[in-house]
Amino acid sequence: MQPTSKLFEPLTLRHRTLRNRVNFGAHTANMAEDGLPGARHLGYYLERARGGAAMIVVEPIPVHQTARLTRGNFRHQDDAVISGFRRITEACKAEGSVMIHQLYHVGQHGDYDLSYAANWSPSGLPSYHDGDGSHRMSDSEIETIISCFVEAALRAQASGFDGIELFGAYHALIDQFWLPWSNRRDDRWGGTFLNRMRFSTEITSRIRKAVGDDFIIGMATSVDESVDAAMQTETLQEIARYHDERALIDYITCGTGSYFDYGGIIPTFHYADKLGAPYAEALKSVCRHTRVQAESHLRTPENALAVIASGQADMVSIVRGQIADPYWVTKVADGRHDEVRGCISCNQMCWGRRSRDYWISCLVNPSAGREFEWGGDRFVKTDAPKKVLVVGGGPAGLEAARVAAERGHRVTLAEAGAQLGGQFRLAGMQPRREQILDLLAWYERQLNRLGVTILMNAPLDPDEIAAWDADRVIVATGSQPAGTGFQRSLPDMATLPGVEKPNVWSVENVMTRAARLGEHVILVDDTGDWRGLGTALEIARRGHRVTVVTGWATLGEFLRRTGGDKIARARLRQAGGSWITESCVTAWEGKSARVRNNLDGAEQRIAADSLVLATTNVADTWLHDSLRETHSELGVELIGDALAPRLAVAAIYEGRVLGQSI
Repeated sequence: MQPTSKLFEPLTLRHRTLRNRVNFGAHTANMAEDGLPGARHLGYYLERARGGAAMIVVEPIPVHQTARLTRGNFRHQDDAVISGFRRITEACKAEGSVMIHQLYHVGQHGDYDLSYAANWSPSGLPSYHDGDGSHRMSDSEIETIISCFVEAALRAQASGFDGIELFGAYHALIDQFWLPWSNRRDDRWGGTFLNRMRFSTEITSRIRKAVGDDFIIGMATSVDESVDAAMQTETLQEIARYHDERALIDYITCGTGSYFDYGGIIPTFHYADKLGAPYAEALKSVCRHTRVQAESHLRTPENALAVIASGQADMVSIVRGQIADPYWVTKVADGRHDEVRGCISCNQMCWGRRSRDYWISCLVNPSAGREFEWGGDRFVKTDAPKKVLVVGGGPAGLEAARVAAERGHRVTLAEAGAQLGGQFRLAGMQPRREQILDLLAWYERQLNRLGVTILMNAPLDPDEIAAWDADRVIVATGSQPAGTGFQRSLPDMATLPGVEKPNVWSVENVMTRAARLGEHVILVDDTGDWRGLGTALEIARRGHRVTVVTGWATLGEFLRRTGGDKIARARLRQAGGSWITESCVTAWEGKSARVRNNLDGAEQRIAADSLVLATTNVADTWLHDSLRETHSELGVELIGDALAPRLAVAAIYEGRVLGQSI
C-alpha cells in the first residue's frame, strides 16, 4: 500500500481541496460543557487533524429546541458557541483538515427528557426512541425549522467551518419528509415525490443563498433494507439524483441502519466489513456532480483502499478506526498499516458510553476524550529510564509494558502461559470476535518494535521477582473463575448446591476446550455481557444444544448499550439456542438443573448434561499479597483484573495510566 494509491490523492470539494480521501465523519462525542465546545472537544478533534484526517465533520448541533437529543448537545440557536468552535476550526485547519459541522433534527424520534418539548414531525407518528408520540408540524412550524437550519449554517460559517452537513440519515426529520411511510401529508410538503423533496430543497437552497458559493453543503443519508418502512436503495438513489441534478449538495455520505433497526447504525463485529460500500456505489452510479462518501464498518486500511480503488466511492469516513488510532491516516500513508491500532467494533466506550449520556472514549485507546489532559495519543520520553518488570500478559500488562517502553523505560514482560492476552484472548475466540486477536497481534508487534523483553511460560515467584532488581514491578496477574456458582439473584446463597459435580464448567474451561460438554448445556449468565452470550454462541457453534438462564430481564442486558445484543440473540436463536430470563438456577443435580423464576418463585427442573457458569471472577492476588508480605521494600503496583475483575476497558485504561506515570 503506497502513498501514491488513490486513497491518498487530493479531492476537490467546492472551494476546498481535501489532502486525501479519508475523513473523520460525524458522530456524537457528547463532550459539550454547559452546551459549549471546550477543551475536551478541541483536544479530541485536533488529534485527528494531526493524524491526517482530510475532512472532519464535527458532531451535530440541534437546530431547534425540539431537536435536542443528548445532555452533551451543543446549545441550539445560541451565538455563544461560536468562539469555542472557532478555536477548534482554526486549530484543525492549521493542521490541514477541512472542517464541516453537522446540523440535525431527529423529528419524531426526539427525547422529551432532554428537550422538554414535544417531538416535531411531518405526520405526528410515534417515536422509535421511546414510547412517546409526536406533534404534526404546521406550515409555519415547518418554516420555523427551515429558518433554524439556515441560521445554524450561518453560525457555522461564523465559527470558521468550511461547510455544513445536513442530517438526513437513520430516519431523522429530513428523511421523514422524504419517505411516504412517515410523510402522510396532503399539503405542499407531502404526497408527490416533488412535494416530499420540498423540505430538503428549501433548506439547501436557502442555506446556499445565505452563505454564498464558498461554502460546502453535504448530506448524510443511510439505507436500512431490513425494514420495508425505512430507506431503501432505489428510493435513496432517486433522492440523490434529484439533489444532484439541481446542484443542491456538494457531497452525500451513506451509512446503514435506522431508528427501526438501531444495531446497523454503528455495526458491531457481528456485521460484515464494508457494510456501507454497496450503498455508496449505488449512489455514485446516479450522481454526476455530487461527491459520494462511503461509511459504516470500513475499519481497516485494506477496506478503505478497496472501496476507493474500485470506484465505489470518492471518499471514505473512518470514525471508530480513527477513534481507536487517531494517526490511522498518517500511518497508512507512510506504509505502516501494520502499526495501526485497530478498532475491535465492540462499541463499549463509543456508542456504549454515549448511550448512557457520557462523553465517548475507546476501549483500545483510553486517550480518546482525554487528549487535552494527556497531551494526545503520544508519549514524552523520560529523562530517567527505569528497569520495569511487568508480571502478566493480559490487556493490563500489555498496555502497561507498551506505554512504559514508549516512554523509554527498559521493560520485561513475564507471562506464565504460552500465549499473550489472558482472558481477552479467550474472548477473541468467541464467534466473530477475531478482531480482539488482531489487537493482541498488534500488541506483540509493538512490544517487539519497542524492544520489550517478552518471557513466555515464565511464572515468577516473589523471590524471583525480588532478585530481578527492578525499579518498578507491575502485577497484572488477572483473575480466576470463582467456582461457587454465586448468582446475583440469590444473594444469600454463597455456593450453588451441586457446583462441585464433575460436569460443571467455567467459561474459561469452555473457551480453552478443557470442558467435556454433553449434548444439552445449561449456561448460567450472571454478568449480562459477552462472557455469557458469547460463550453460549461458541457452545452452539460446536453443535451442542444450549439453554441460557439469566437473572437479567434481557439476554445480553449490558450489551444493549452497544447495539450488539439483538443480532447476537438472533444468531443464537438461529443456532438452536434458547434462554430463560429473570430466573436463576437454585441447584445442579448432575443431570438436571432446578430453575426458579425470580418474579413469581415458580420452579421447574430442566434436564441437561453439563452446567457452564458465566459468573464474575475473583481477583488473582496471591503474587501481589505475597510480595507485600515478604518483600515490602519493592514498589509493587496492582492493575487490571488482579485489582478487581472487570471488562478489558478497565485493564487497558489502568495499564495506560500506570505506564505513562513511570
